Amino acid sequence: MSQRNRPPFRADHVGSLLRPPGLLHARAEHAAGRIDDAELRAAEDGAIRDVVAMQRDVGLRSATDGEFRRASWHMDFIYQLDGVTKAPGDLKVQFHNAEGDIEFTPAAMQIDGKLGVSETIFGEDFAFLRDAVGDSGVTPKLTIPSPSMVHYRGGRASIDDAVYPDLDAFWADLTSAYAEEVRRVAELGCTYLQFDDTSLAYLNDPAQRQHVVDIGGDGEHQHETYIKHINEALAGRPEGLAVTTHMCRGNFRSSWVAEGGYDFVAEALFNDLDVDGFFMEWDDARSGGFEPLRFVPKGKVVVLGLMTTKRGELESADDLKRRVEEASRFVDVDQLCLSPQCGFSSTVEGNALTYEEEVAKLRRVVEVSSDIWGA
Repeated sequence: MSQRNRPPFRADHVGSLLRPPGLLHARAEHAAGRIDDAELRAAEDGAIRDVVAMQRDVGLRSATDGEFRRASWHMDFIYQLDGVTKAPGDLKVQFHNAEGDIEFTPAAMQIDGKLGVSETIFGEDFAFLRDAVGDSGVTPKLTIPSPSMVHYRGGRASIDDAVYPDLDAFWADLTSAYAEEVRRVAELGCTYLQFDDTSLAYLNDPAQRQHVVDIGGDGEHQHETYIKHINEALAGRPEGLAVTTHMCRGNFRSSWVAEGGYDFVAEALFNDLDVDGFFMEWDDARSGGFEPLRFVPKGKVVVLGLMTTKRGELESADDLKRRVEEASRFVDVDQLCLSPQCGFSSTVEGNALTYEEEVAKLRRVVEVSSDIWGA
C-alpha cells in the first residue's frame, strides 16, 4: 500500500477548525464597532498563521485557514455571488443531538439578479493561506460550497421569476459563475479545491426528499440534477487542480439534520460525479454501513470520515483500523483515506470539544493512516 502524493491525502481533514478565543473576542469587538476592519483582519491573520502551523506540526499534508474569516461554511461565499442578496427574515433548520433539538436560523437568501462572479470570492483569503503555508511541503486547500447549495435551501421560491423565468437559465449562469471562480482560484495557485455539499447526503433521508418536493423539486432525481450541474461547473477546470467534495448530514454545535446511509445516491454519485475524491461521514450508526462503497469505480478515492467532530472523546487506533478494514471489503483499501467526519466548526460557534481534543483527533488520523498506508 502506498502513500498518496496528490489530494486527497491518506490523512486529511474536511476544513473548518475551532475558532480561538482571541479571534472570537476580536469578532465581538468588531461587531460592537470597537475595532475596525483592518484590526479584525490582523487578528484573523495571526490566528490563521497559528492554525496552519498546527496542521503542519500534527503531520497533515494539507492545510486550510480553518474558515476563520467566515461565520458560516457556505453563506459567506453564496452572499458574494452577483445576483444573491439577503432576504428579510430567517430560514429555520432543525438540528438534532442526543439531548434533543436545537434550531439554527441562518439569514434567508434571494436570487434577484443575474448570477456571476465580479470578484474572486475568497481570493485574498486563499492568497494569504498560500503564503502562510509557504514552502513547507503542505498543500493549501480551499473549501467552498458547491453550486447545489445555492439552490437546495430555498428551491424555486428563492429565485425571482422576473430574472429567471426558467431554471435552465438559472443553472447555466450559476455553473458559469462557478467555472469562472474555479479558473480564478487556480490562477492564484490553488491545487486543492473542495466543494462542500450537504444536499447530496441529505437526499438519502426520506424526510429531506419530501422537503425537496415541498419546495417544488423532484425528490427522487434531485441528486442527479445536482451531479450534472456540478460537473458543468468543473468541466473546464485546469489540469493539476484536484477537486474533492464533502457530504455530511449537517453540523452545527455538535448537532445534525439528516439521517440514513448513502444508499440512495451512491451509484450516481460515485460513477457520475467528476471529482477526485469524496469526503464522507461514517462516524456513527446514523451514517449507515459501508455497502454503498461497492459502487466506487477504479480511479476514485473515498475519504472515510470515521472520527467524530461532534464529541471530544478520542477514538482508539485499533477501532479505526478495524473500520477501515470493514470498508475495504467493498472497495480496494488503496482507494481509501482517513479523516474526521466533518469540520470542527462549520459555523463560528463551533462544536462541543476543546482545542486540545481537536488536535488529538487530527494527530490520531495521521498516526492511523501512517500505520495502514505507510509514511
